[in-house]
Amino acid sequence: MRFTTRPTLQGTFGMVSSTHWLASQSAMAVLEDGGNAYDAAVAAGFVLHVVEPHLNGPAGEVPIIVAPADGDVRVLCGQGPAPAGASVDHYRGLGLELVPGTGPLAAAVPGAFDAWMLLLRDHGTKSLPEVLRYAIGYAEDGHAPVERIGATVDTVRPLLEGEPEWATSAAVYLPEGRSPRPGELFRNPALAATWRRLLAEAARPGREAEIEAAREVWRTGFVAEALVRQSAVPTLDTSGRRHTGTLTAADLAGYSAHYEAPATYDWNGWTLCKAGGWSQGPAFLQQLALLPDELPAHGSADYVHLLVEGCKLAMADREAWYGDAADVPLDALLSAPYNTARRALIGERAARELRPGSPEGRAPRLAEAATTVLDGQYAMGTPVAGAGEPTVARDGATRGDTCHLDVVDRWGNMVAATPSGGWLQSNPVVPELGFPLGTRLQMAWLEPGLPNSLTPGRRPRTTLTPSLALRDGVPVLAFGTPGGDQQDQWQLHFFLAVALRDRVRGGLDLQGAVDAPNWHTDAFPGSFFPRGMRPGSLTVESRIGADVIAELRERGHDVTVGEPWSEGRLCAVARDPETGILSAAANPRGMQGYAVGR
Repeated sequence: MRFTTRPTLQGTFGMVSSTHWLASQSAMAVLEDGGNAYDAAVAAGFVLHVVEPHLNGPAGEVPIIVAPADGDVRVLCGQGPAPAGASVDHYRGLGLELVPGTGPLAAAVPGAFDAWMLLLRDHGTKSLPEVLRYAIGYAEDGHAPVERIGATVDTVRPLLEGEPEWATSAAVYLPEGRSPRPGELFRNPALAATWRRLLAEAARPGREAEIEAAREVWRTGFVAEALVRQSAVPTLDTSGRRHTGTLTAADLAGYSAHYEAPATYDWNGWTLCKAGGWSQGPAFLQQLALLPDELPAHGSADYVHLLVEGCKLAMADREAWYGDAADVPLDALLSAPYNTARRALIGERAARELRPGSPEGRAPRLAEAATTVLDGQYAMGTPVAGAGEPTVARDGATRGDTCHLDVVDRWGNMVAATPSGGWLQSNPVVPELGFPLGTRLQMAWLEPGLPNSLTPGRRPRTTLTPSLALRDGVPVLAFGTPGGDQQDQWQLHFFLAVALRDRVRGGLDLQGAVDAPNWHTDAFPGSFFPRGMRPGSLTVESRIGADVIAELRERGHDVTVGEPWSEGRLCAVARDPETGILSAAANPRGMQGYAVGR
């Protein structure tokens, strides 16, 4: 008999999976109150801002994949662009070689709030007060914080207590000098007051009119004014110096989230949908395209080696070809001839060089700093508390970095979203608002002429990458995970375990696929400050087995053995179109993610 950490939930009314149980249950409460998947997702998204402030915030970003029961799959882009003043020349003129990992100089135009508003306006049924009330309640009345909020605050305590511009963060996260602790209520009254004021100023007759008014308050009202003031505060960042940001009132007033067609790839009767080449999402599709017709046994050394080496090739292409500052040649990158040639590069031993391809005969170009090899935690610069996105440590320990949520309702509507950015450790809290600016610009290069060069009005290439899968043209599976550069590795491993369940250890259901031992490589440039890479690296959960580990080392992989449950934070929901049965699963790692449903 096969055991999993939890059952795969099944029912017919609605299913939710997210990285925090309070967000999952808030979404379920909206479904129980007659709302649909999109109402539920918006409510959960705002709750995540409250209960996972070390992983996301309202001034961050969120890509969302929307699959209406009666419409086409669309990507709702909540990734804001670089402000008009954020040019390579400006940053180089400050003596910088990389965009800092913290501080207002790394802030893109906030995108998350507007994306949630568009989702609610265009696909939801509930009013804005109805979906915001859960987040307001937890911010105002308090919630029992997970341990990692306090651990993150303690990590950046010297910054919060030692630098005057960070005192606004200390006021929220170190009340009376104490970091948030499990078992004690933690409140953010400033955030609750922000949402109450926004609701009061946006009050209008009519659901859509109210949502539009809220968007305007955010873009041109008291929220925008406070964000611009904060951007102008000289702030100590990872460069070891103080800088002001480039965000202006015009940047905020001119921004709108928007819809676009997904990038897709057909594989064995499945169609996988991802955000486009402005994100790392197509790297998932490239990894699928690189697979041979016959795969080795799931979980074997041959299987892990094949997927790791394919990942290296896809991520090398990500570095050379992906970004909003260029036209990404996705058709060529996903074409059969291109991938047949690329597949032949996968040998018996672990590759150690970065090998981007030449789609359409075009010569690839990498950033000059893209081959910096990490030796320890930082490749260049002075380590500063709060640097970059906390992802997965070299020893495999998950620190957390982002959030994810998936919802499917009884009508067949489905949504996958990966909120991130605006972390409490990224920028000082805006005192009037209760949340900080984001730092997504750190993902752009300060070298002209690259697809991901820092460019005013263009989006920095994001690691945020929710997934949605169709079977024979019908949406059946929404999934995703936090994890920065690891997201499209862990998601691929999960998806293959589900798609090939008849061949996998007697068949893995959703929870079994989530629970299966996972792994990742850092053998390509990291997306976050300080942007280094570790050629030949492979981090595995110890549960993968001693024999597999030994064989991978014999093939030349530099294997780091992590804790048994340390790789990935996957969420997933599914719908069987023939029976109407809904399913959900959530990651047990970190003791935080939960699925609910009935």
